[in-house]
Amino acid sequence: MSVIVRGRARRFGDDVNTDYIISSTRKKSTIDESILKQYLFETLDPAFAASVEPGDVIVAGRNFGCGSAMEVAATVILAAGIKAVIAQSFSRTFYRNAVNNGLLPVECDTSGIAEGDAIVVEQRGASARVIDRTAGAERDATIPGGIAADILSAGGLVPFLRGRKSFSATSSPSRSA
Repeated sequence: MSVIVRGRARRFGDDVNTDYIISSTRKKSTIDESILKQYLFETLDPAFAASVEPGDVIVAGRNFGCGSAMEVAATVILAAGIKAVIAQSFSRTFYRNAVNNGLLPVECDTSGIAEGDAIVVEQRGASARVIDRTAGAERDATIPGGIAADILSAGGLVPFLRGRKSFSATSSPSRSA
């Protein structure tokens, strides 16, 4: 067993689209995530960005990251010090952008996880668990496996490719890309 992520839950609901993560009006002037992080989730909660602490974990419902395919939605979350998003499901493009940029997407039943709960994501062999220490509950979870796990371990696709002399799969993915 190894702890992958430990942090405070920051709760959102279903269908959080990429324009809620970072407004398209903000992306008109820059896509620099170090600047954009001050506007993270401003449409849903104007005080959110100022309240983020490094290590916080986003917890959401279904279809997280729907909408635009701009990868800045994933990179701005990382720039704010958030290393993982736990959701019931993700849009395909957000999921791939998250993996490619080193943001851990975790799928599980998020009902019952409240804002501020102490959350731990543990890997146990090929499986994972999300532990809500505040509520005393554990949930089975799915984390990327295969080459996606290798990409995440490297910190994203660019560091992964820089560390290799060629691009060939070292393991088969447990989830289709």
